[in-house]
Amino acid sequence: MRKRVLIIAEAGVNLNGDILLAKSLVKAAADAGADYVKFQTFKAENLVTKNAQKADYQKENVIDPDNSQLGMLKKLELSEQDHYVLIEECKKNDIKFLSTAFDLNSLDFLISLNPDLFKIPSGEITNLPYLRKIGKQGKKIVLSTGLSTLEDIENALNVLIKSGAKKEDITILHCNTSYPTPIGDVNLSAMNTIANRFKVDIGYSDHTLGIEVPVAAVALGATIIEKHFTTDKNLPGPDHKASLNSLELKEMVRQIRNIELAMGTGIKAPTESEMKNMLAARKSIVAIKHIKKGELFTEVNIGVKRPGNGISPMRWDEVIGNMANKDYEPDDLILPG
Repeated sequence: MRKRVLIIAEAGVNLNGDILLAKSLVKAAADAGADYVKFQTFKAENLVTKNAQKADYQKENVIDPDNSQLGMLKKLELSEQDHYVLIEECKKNDIKFLSTAFDLNSLDFLISLNPDLFKIPSGEITNLPYLRKIGKQGKKIVLSTGLSTLEDIENALNVLIKSGAKKEDITILHCNTSYPTPIGDVNLSAMNTIANRFKVDIGYSDHTLGIEVPVAAVALGATIIEKHFTTDKNLPGPDHKASLNSLELKEMVRQIRNIELAMGTGIKAPTESEMKNMLAARKSIVAIKHIKKGELFTEVNIGVKRPGNGISPMRWDEVIGNMANKDYEPDDLILPG
């Protein structure tokens, strides 16, 4: 049986620096049935230089004369105390807390919280000191691969494993770092390219609008799905517009769980639910004319009709040429000789 799909509801920076909004995101993720709700841990000064400009989508979604990332990110930080508050909120709502660090000091803080896994965002896949520190922790690792080539992934994997991580503890997420991702740029089959190349568990971190792509990823073998969500797409901030709302998140989780059930065992055999239709759907060899005892069965006097509780038509050649051991009326099942 395949692993149960792990669903990460990515709150990210959609809390807008507001702990009350962050709490409502925790509850929404829990109500939707997600396994984890994930935030982002960073100090803006440690993450970007004062001259770093916003990405185009950030400029479109954050109307501010200051086009620096630093100014935008300062307003989106979580304090260390906020993390403890959110961890408690997650416990109250029966959902697991997760956060992604975007600088080494923040990573140290997350390590002190003793998480059960570390999520490496796409932007850190070429951050050697960061990868080494995570590899040393001996925890499960989820690695996003937006903007990456197979060589980038291989290099990051090598660093993690040389630093102490076990390959079987690493899941690689196919990802496209465009907010929102155009459907034509998803390249979902690359997820299986990654699986075949590196022999690891795979997943998908989605930035498309809607839910069909992550649901399709589950059918293709994803063991982890990560998806941004918000309580209100009209809130100010860089990621709200490319996120699901609470109802959409709940529907995505529902559909993923249905696809999980639909994937089954992979063994091709009649299921219990269809067995009751076997007699009605299958056919048997029957008389299509009056046949007298002692007469030979021929292609003229026997045929194939429902129901399927007689001799299988797959035994047609065994029956043809045999002698009837009784009289038959049309539509009588031919009995074994």
